[in-house]
Amino acid sequence: MNIVGDNLRKKSLFFINGILLTFTSLILRLIGMSFSIYISNKIGSKATGVFEIVMSIYMFFVTFALSGINLACTRVVTEDIANGSNENVKATVKKCLLYSLFFGSISSLAICILAPFLSNVILHNQVSSLPFYAISISLPFVAMSSCINGYFSAVRHVAKSAFVQILEQIIKIFSISFLISRFMPSTVDFTIISLVLGDSLSEIISFLILYFLYRLEKRKLIDYRYSPSKLSKKILSISMPVAITSYIKSGLSSLKQILIPISLEKYGLGCSDALSFYGMINGMAFPVILFPNLLIMAFSGLLIPEFSYSNAKNEKNRIKYMITKAFKYTLIFSFIVVIILVLFSKYISKSLFNEVELSKYIIYLAPLVIFMYLDNVIDSMLKGLNKQTKVMKINIIDLLTTIFFILFLLPVGGEIGYIIILYISEILNCLLSLRALLKT
Repeated sequence: MNIVGDNLRKKSLFFINGILLTFTSLILRLIGMSFSIYISNKIGSKATGVFEIVMSIYMFFVTFALSGINLACTRVVTEDIANGSNENVKATVKKCLLYSLFFGSISSLAICILAPFLSNVILHNQVSSLPFYAISISLPFVAMSSCINGYFSAVRHVAKSAFVQILEQIIKIFSISFLISRFMPSTVDFTIISLVLGDSLSEIISFLILYFLYRLEKRKLIDYRYSPSKLSKKILSISMPVAITSYIKSGLSSLKQILIPISLEKYGLGCSDALSFYGMINGMAFPVILFPNLLIMAFSGLLIPEFSYSNAKNEKNRIKYMITKAFKYTLIFSFIVVIILVLFSKYISKSLFNEVELSKYIIYLAPLVIFMYLDNVIDSMLKGLNKQTKVMKINIIDLLTTIFFILFLLPVGGEIGYIIILYISEILNCLLSLRALLKT
């Protein structure tokens, strides 16, 4: 009877947290997408393309800042709770925060040192070094915020993370809007600086609030028994394989984003046209087709601690049940989204971006939804089953394949070639992930 009650409690908590995260994600995505539309319309497709490249470079350094510590925090805390070792939680979070601060600071220093190279060589002076200096400030805070969010996810206190995420988005919008309107940026360089400064400010404030909430909860935690060396070994054994493969993945991902405009120029497009097309696909079309994915992401994010808990308890039947249900609902939802995108592509393009040409790209990309959404869910399952290294290896194979096609197909196929490459990439990633899951 107790077992039945415990299972019902876990299911209830899972769905309550899922609904909460879905609602939060909906608000965040609506706010974020509305603001993205506002910014895209205000700065134009060229500046949007430049900003997307800057952010892809920034995300590489974010990957180094995180170094898998956030996942390690979630996993170790979840396993401690599952094994009844609640007294170890406080030590785990403290150690993870210290590692996050270290890797975040190193990452911040690295982007500052490389800023002139990134500006001159990679971006061909489309922007100065200043945006990279401005955005480097946020990296230690991004890393530590992710660590605390990992803790809140493990203990199922997702409401606190949800609250801070909404607040962070609001701060970001007001900060960027103020900077753009106050200083009236007239160049691409100044526009990008305004965007990244607003982003950095919101990340810093977000961390301060998260840390305050954690400090309030910390008082309830029991002092630890873990030996420092044993705890470090456990954290690093989880984080380092993820970190190393993440570095490779993120580096390849940034290289991919940089090569796309270059390869389009080889096809015959001018620099401005190449950046405009890139901005239209990555800054406009993808936000549209990925917007409904918030419903999937909310529940798939919860699958990590749920699968980790069930795996630690060796609850194989529960794992099979969650896999079956997740697949069923993801596929049904994905097909519905595809139909809606195809039927309303013209209306979406004109009403949101006033770009009639965008509608054809939405139609071209709509079927990818099935593979992208399903891959998100499978990745979360694999991470929860301690197969995070496998996920990264799959992503690296996918990126290497994509870069190959960008180098050799894109200069020949142009815009249509890029669409074909996207299909190859997403289908390959999904099939490899599915194969890995079936083998577990």
